[in-house]
Amino acid sequence: MSDRGVALVTGATGGIGEAVAWRLAADGFKVYAGGRRKGRLERLAGGIGGVALPFDVTVGTDVEVARAVVESGGAQLDVLVNAAGVFDLAPVVGTREAILARNLGVNLAGAINVTRAFLPGMLEAASGLVINVGSVAGWRAFPDNAAYSASKYGLRGFHDVLLEELRGTGVRACLLEPGAVDTALWDPLDPDSAPHLPDRAEMLRPEDVARAAGFVAGLPRTVAVPLLRIERA
Repeated sequence: MSDRGVALVTGATGGIGEAVAWRLAADGFKVYAGGRRKGRLERLAGGIGGVALPFDVTVGTDVEVARAVVESGGAQLDVLVNAAGVFDLAPVVGTREAILARNLGVNLAGAINVTRAFLPGMLEAASGLVINVGSVAGWRAFPDNAAYSASKYGLRGFHDVLLEELRGTGVRACLLEPGAVDTALWDPLDPDSAPHLPDRAEMLRPEDVARAAGFVAGLPRTVAVPLLRIERA
């Protein structure tokens, strides 16, 4: 086992999730890299000395298999990072059912599914940390963000309930709320050509969010950071 313990990062095939996996591995955690693209996960796992764990956060049976793999041999999950996410822009009248279902399914239900699967083990051990990756769109409204904001506002609500239920258990939770982050999710949107979107040069980098996750994960178990907002200076 690693010096720092065991971590699971969802959405590790790119963007924030991949950066967090690299950061936690560098900090001494044994990292299970979760995501849907097996090849990319295996390359990442090889680079960080971790374990590729292909699964879909929206599929209950996938999540249960992932839990069984991580907890096999009596391993205790110390840090869970819910970083799997999608991002679709559309006005309210253009938010089709498929767009709404995709954003709510991955960004909100996915985080709930994975947390629900691993939380019993953390509660039994009276130890552990859940890091939910939210967004500025979870507390501030932007045009064309109907589905995405609904999912991130929902994640904030779920996180607040989780905090209340975790009081006195020894398990902690933190919601990271970064501003716009330069990831591949922006590629089809070409924000530099859209006056109502931020330029990519002005965005945070995935590594900025990963440093924040590493900071929270590195705190003593007696120290909690329920919410951490991250902005470009």
